[in-house]
Amino acid sequence: MTDTSSQSNSGTEIAAAAILALLVLTLVMLTALYTETPPHPPRTIPLFALAPFFGASLAIGAAAYHQLRRNAPGAAPLALIFAVTALLSFGPQKYVDPAFPEIWPAVVAAQLAIAMLVFGLLHRRAQR
Repeated sequence: MTDTSSQSNSGTEIAAAAILALLVLTLVMLTALYTETPPHPPRTIPLFALAPFFGASLAIGAAAYHQLRRNAPGAAPLALIFAVTALLSFGPQKYVDPAFPEIWPAVVAAQLAIAMLVFGLLHRRAQR
């Protein structure tokens, strides 16, 4: 006998786990910024200050996680917006960052989490 309930939720579970991973990594970035723990992100970039951006990113990620776990409409767009915000800190541009030798574990982990988030969302959509 096949357990269809776990199969029907597997995409959601994958996406939710990926969101949690990205939330933790973003929180570490915000903590490093506040404590100035090397290698910490700069306080500002040309577009905005990073602390408010990390706060907004964490809020979007928490909302995405909440909506996803409730199987609510709008979960996938929120999750994708959160993934885009994570790319600012952990995107492919970080491979040429002078701090890359120090930050690569977080960059690689976040990129894997983003890939798994997209995979989970696609799997979730295909199951419907």
